[in-house]
Amino acid sequence: MGTKAFRFVALLLAAFPLLIAGSAARAAGEFKTPAISGVRVEWNAALDQLRSEIGTQPAVAPAFTFPGRRRLPAFDPRSMPALVQLNAVTSQIFTGIGRSPVPVLLPFDAAAFLDAQLKGAPSLSVSHYQADFRPVDLFDAGSAGYDAVFSLEPGAGDGMPQRIFAKPVEVQITGSILTYDLDDPLGGKGEPVKSLAAQFPDLRRFIREGYVRYAFTRFGVPYVVSIQCLDSTPRPRRLSCREAYPVAERFLKALRVAGGLPSRPRTDVASETAERPLAASSDFTYRPPGDIIANSGARKQGGRPDFASYSQIRFPLERTPAFIHSQSFRNRRSGDRPIDELAGSNSSYPWRDNFCEARSFNVGQCSSGFGHQGEDIRPAPCPPEADAGSCDPKQQAVVAARDAVVIRSLKQQAATLQVNSRTEHVRFRYMHMNPAAMDADGILNGRHVGEGEKIGVVSNYLDHPNGTSRHLHFDVQVFTRDGWIWVNPYVTLISAYERLIRARGRGIGPQPAASAAVAHALPAEVNHPDAQEGGDTDLK
Repeated sequence: MGTKAFRFVALLLAAFPLLIAGSAARAAGEFKTPAISGVRVEWNAALDQLRSEIGTQPAVAPAFTFPGRRRLPAFDPRSMPALVQLNAVTSQIFTGIGRSPVPVLLPFDAAAFLDAQLKGAPSLSVSHYQADFRPVDLFDAGSAGYDAVFSLEPGAGDGMPQRIFAKPVEVQITGSILTYDLDDPLGGKGEPVKSLAAQFPDLRRFIREGYVRYAFTRFGVPYVVSIQCLDSTPRPRRLSCREAYPVAERFLKALRVAGGLPSRPRTDVASETAERPLAASSDFTYRPPGDIIANSGARKQGGRPDFASYSQIRFPLERTPAFIHSQSFRNRRSGDRPIDELAGSNSSYPWRDNFCEARSFNVGQCSSGFGHQGEDIRPAPCPPEADAGSCDPKQQAVVAARDAVVIRSLKQQAATLQVNSRTEHVRFRYMHMNPAAMDADGILNGRHVGEGEKIGVVSNYLDHPNGTSRHLHFDVQVFTRDGWIWVNPYVTLISAYERLIRARGRGIGPQPAASAAVAHALPAEVNHPDAQEGGDTDLK
């Protein structure tokens, strides 16, 4: 080999590690779909529990068929006629309950309800069979599992301790055949509850992200019961977690098998590179995930790079351009200089992540343990030449990110849309639209909306009109064995925006170093004006 050839080969060998490193860096910066695990349901165990529950009412038991082993696939409804019979009864109260691929546990005593019907007993309210919880506020069953919301009125329930909180307490339960695999530093923690140990041997109670949660596994399925609360002293308008405990535990003690049907087993969904447009945008740019404004994180911690596109959504504003920027730190100053003087205006590119900005909300996916929970999105201002008919700055439409069901009670500041399909169990929350307008438009529990359907307008409501700047707060939650966890929607929104403009944006600036995931103790009290609503609030 000649000298020149030898030098060329040497240069190639020297450059090879750099090429590999460059490829790895590009791969690390690619957007990824989330990894999701499917669970295998132990339906025979569910049938055993149903048989035991129905057996408490001898007059009812003969109405249910529990055959021996049959040569049918486990997911064939004919193999479990007792469940088909149960669904026929409970679907009158919980619409679509047979769509759940996991056993539906609810605080509903189906055996006592049927016994009363058979004996011609006087008609009683549904609450009588629901441990005094009022008729279900929301029930949604789909191919991923089910979700339900029940409420307990003040003073309801024999033997319940008196509480200071003056409103009904909302209790949520989710059972899911799908769980999202997160890098979760706070996952799996909690303490047992002695009074429930016999009924739920693996039960964990813990306070996380503004909720007290009770997580357990039954029939191989993860279930989580949760109540939004403050880890603080009781107040008339803010439910303390100490007041929530007895409500949640009453709910758990009342859980019975209420329905569901087997479906084909689910396989795990591996993370893949997310699809994006090939054409390059001429103007859309964004700073990297995790690159929040310097010193804007809690305890001056930085953001956390997250390259997951958690769902393929429609961008939540109707029109472009739109801009993701902090609505809390952009005008704050450090000495004589704006804290983000290099970032440009609120109505310009590049976008900038603000998921881990300082807030008093617990966010396990942020290095500090606290964060914003979502992203602030601002529509472009009307151009100077625009007339009122073509661009009204107070009527810039907000649209549904997906075909979904609405989770929202009257007067609540947040509207949540939930997707429940064979491959997804995910939620999208919208903040700062006026609650009265959402009430009038019927954006309430159980309503089905279509992707791209208008659900409101960008506004500035936070506890009252003009409570914040005019923008939309948008966040994403996915279901895990710890319940619904906030994840960074930044890359999900970048991908959605690229599909809307049909062009790929350009990332600018250095990739932030991955921050170490560490667990942090919860604060003794969260004194936040909007903590009970679980919303995003500007720092003043």
